Formats: sequence, structure tokens, C-alpha cells
Amino acid sequence: MKLVLEAVRLELGSWSLSAEGSFLSGVHLVSGDVGSGKSTLAMALAGMTHPAAGKITRDGIGSLMLSFQFPEYHVTGFTVDEECRSWSLDPEPVLRKSRLNGRGGISSFALSRGELKRLHLACLLPGSYDLLILDEPFSSLDAGEKERFCGEISSRNHGITIIFTHEQAIFPKTDFLWEISSGILRFRGKVPHSLPCWEHAPQMIKNLIASGRCPQNITKEDILEAACRT
Repeated sequence: MKLVLEAVRLELGSWSLSAEGSFLSGVHLVSGDVGSGKSTLAMALAGMTHPAAGKITRDGIGSLMLSFQFPEYHVTGFTVDEECRSWSLDPEPVLRKSRLNGRGGISSFALSRGELKRLHLACLLPGSYDLLILDEPFSSLDAGEKERFCGEISSRNHGITIIFTHEQAIFPKTDFLWEISSGILRFRGKVPHSLPCWEHAPQMIKNLIASGRCPQNITKEDILEAACRT
């Protein structure tokens, strides 16, 4: 399966974004500054909007899920239990996983945004989607939850996962790097060979590369291994 962008151009007033390339099976990280067009591109890849020019082809993709930055956009159940069931899931294990034990009967909107984000991801991640698009999935999560979530993403072995983020500290194991720069989606290549070309790389990774100790991937463990390498 693959997601192919052919001479795609997205426009909004005077703003525009050009994109071309193919997303293959694996985990893709797309970085870019705030306002660079990550969310707009995510919606176009999911088919929610249409490009002003070019074509987006979903070849062999039978199931698709787009997760927005703000989890309240996804709520369809009045209570937390009902929200779990709306995903065809048993509430009890979901509540344990999202650290919401005993709160299944309260309104979904009584949760803080961080709690609602944990609930949303706990409902989302069990799904086996051919194409999973995550727009700023790390927002509203503390460091521990980011690491746990990254571990689940790293263990996915099916389909195409595309993560749009400006995160600078905690990442899942990543197969391919992309970034939006100067109004263009740029494919940097496979990890780790693409890391020296990554303009939005965290300073720690830039420092390691400059010292000749390029990490094998961008997870916390890979960065620590490279930092301790002699």
C-alpha cells in the first residue's frame, strides 16, 4: 500500500503549500513550524479537503483514520464509558490504560484536555488502520505519557503511520523523515541517513551529528546510546 502525492498544491488565501512524493508502509515523521501547513496537509491526505492542483492517490488503502490535535473534536459519547463503546471497545481496559479508573460514568467533557487526549489515544491505537494520520499527537501529554504513546507507535507493524508534529524531545521509532520548509513538503529520506538533513532536528541530535555520533534512530534510547558512545 502507498499514499502518492503528484504535484499537489494546497492554497488558502495568499498561503500555499506544494507537496510531492510517496508515503510507503512504516512510520513517517513530518516536522514543521507552527503555521507551516501540517494540519492542512493532514486533512488533505485524509481526503477531508481537496488540493487546488495535483492529485492524491491512496493505493491499496482500505481503512483510514485521522486524529486531530484537539481530542474534543472526536468525542461522540456523552459519558466516558459511552465514548469507549463508540469505538466498539470494552470501557474497563481502556480506562485502566488511560488512568481513568472509576470515572466511566462522568461526562467526557468533564475531563481535562490531557485526560481526554489519553482516552482518545487509548481508544484509537487498538485499531488496525491501513493509513493512520496523527496531527500533533503529543500535545497535552506529559513526558511519561508521550513515552508510552511513542512505544505503542514504535510497535505498530501494519500500514502507513504519518505523524505531523513540532515536538522536540520525545519521538517514536521512525522509518522516514519529511519536513515542511518554505512552503514545500520535502522528503529527507530514511532514518538514520536522513538525520543530517533534518532542519527541524532537536538541538541534541544536531550536536551529536556534529560530533560524529549520529543516532541510529530518534527515540530517547537511541539518542542516549549515541550520547554515551565513545
